[in-house]
Amino acid sequence: METPERQHDKEIAADAAVRAAEAFEPGEEPMGDPAPGRIARSTAFFSLATTASRIAGLVREIVAAGYYGVSGPMSAFTIAFQVPNLVRSLFADAALQPAFVPIFTEQLEKKNYREAFRLASTLLLLVTLVLGAITALFVLVAPLIIPLFAPGFEGELLDLTVTLSQVLFPILILLGISGVVVGILNSYDRFGAFAIAPLFWNLTIILLLVVLAPMFEGQDRIYAYAIGILAGTLVQLLIPVFDLRNTPFKFGWSLAWRDRDVRRDVKRVFLLMVPVTISLGLINFNLLINSLFGTLVSDQAPAAIDKAFRIYQLPQGIFSVAIATVLFPTLARFAARGEHDNLRATMANGMRQILFVLVPAAAAVLVLSDPMIRLVYQRGEFTPEQTTLVATALFWFAFSLPTNGLFLLLTRTFFSLQRPWVPTGIAAANLAVTALAGFGLYHLGVGGIVAATAIATGVSVIAQCVILRRFLGGLELTRLAATSARITLAAAALAGVSFVVWDVLDSALGRGLAGQIASLGVALGLGGLTYLGAAKLMKVAELEQITRLLRRR
Repeated sequence: METPERQHDKEIAADAAVRAAEAFEPGEEPMGDPAPGRIARSTAFFSLATTASRIAGLVREIVAAGYYGVSGPMSAFTIAFQVPNLVRSLFADAALQPAFVPIFTEQLEKKNYREAFRLASTLLLLVTLVLGAITALFVLVAPLIIPLFAPGFEGELLDLTVTLSQVLFPILILLGISGVVVGILNSYDRFGAFAIAPLFWNLTIILLLVVLAPMFEGQDRIYAYAIGILAGTLVQLLIPVFDLRNTPFKFGWSLAWRDRDVRRDVKRVFLLMVPVTISLGLINFNLLINSLFGTLVSDQAPAAIDKAFRIYQLPQGIFSVAIATVLFPTLARFAARGEHDNLRATMANGMRQILFVLVPAAAAVLVLSDPMIRLVYQRGEFTPEQTTLVATALFWFAFSLPTNGLFLLLTRTFFSLQRPWVPTGIAAANLAVTALAGFGLYHLGVGGIVAATAIATGVSVIAQCVILRRFLGGLELTRLAATSARITLAAAALAGVSFVVWDVLDSALGRGLAGQIASLGVALGLGGLTYLGAAKLMKVAELEQITRLLRRR
């Protein structure tokens, strides 16, 4: 039992927190800076931080490839990292944050600061306790679980995978806490720490790789990467935690479980997590399926697929994610107003824009996957034979570039219509198709495994279109098909020019670093100009749209 004096002290602290919150409401700056200037500055900072993080992430992959190539230990690390990452998607930051922010913000908007702070504190304690218990349990049973995800591994390689997973699993606790902390910051319109944290995550890993890798021998050198991930995740958490001082939030050590309102809000958070958790979990299961079948091909296959996937993600992150993110608020507004004609037109236009940028990207990857992988990865332990293996995986990933972009936008459209369980069901079907196709094609090597992913994504997009066409009374598919045909012709011209230019320059300049940069850069540049010229000749409307947007910017 607490003494009356202790209880009185807590009440005084809570009252102080409430008064601080009343003086600093969400969206306000202490210095009273005008909102437009603050938003513009925050947006510019966020963009720069994201760009810097992506560059640092690519450097991290290059450094890791130089130390480990796509060897057996690197494949062990890939699977050992994907397992806790799957659990993270189910219970930690990616699932928790979207569910927590609306309810926490709702309490702030109602000026229920005490309830909001109790909710956040209770969630922080619950997340730490629950994820701590899950982590402890996994560390104990990892020798039984990991073999399920690596059926082709045995002996020392399997033991290494188990031990690496035990080292990496504590990131689950750190990321769970991070999900709540970042949610609090975002509710107060503070995005800077969240934007900059991934950059320092990458930089910490790079630093520890360089420092620690020489201290280990043989396959144990991979532990330097695992330690780097663990330390980087801690740094990634500490940055937003430090930024909490700029909000009135005060953490309380009580679970407040006797408070009926707190219990109600916690339950609401967990209910909102369900569809997000299932969707994200299914996506990460797809990655694990690729690695699982990869272990049946060779001890290099999981790492090769993962390295190719990192390159594949670049155009996805730059183009399709950006378009889907920008269009989502507009789609949501049209859906809320019941303006389905406008929603349909906006979504259809977004689909054409995604194809306009991702079809040529896929064409470039199809003809230049080898020189791309050679330039990015081939140094140190990463051999020419490994370049061929990773390039094969990247080649087959290219077929899913456009369809995956469409999948992201169509999924956002379902969310704007407040039908989250439809894309969740489609994602489950996607997982089943991936598993069946992977089982049928893995004997063809990494190409067959990645092709299974491309098949599943294509099937999912078709299913989404069929359902949305019924919801919206059409999808402008005739115009989409006509535009796609013109874009494909222009992309074919890009592919032809890019390959010929690269082949000529590669023969003339050689395979030195400067020669590779020049031959690949000029080939992509001239190929891109060819694509734009062909699109203009064929009067592809999306070219004019993007040109007008760039002029306004």
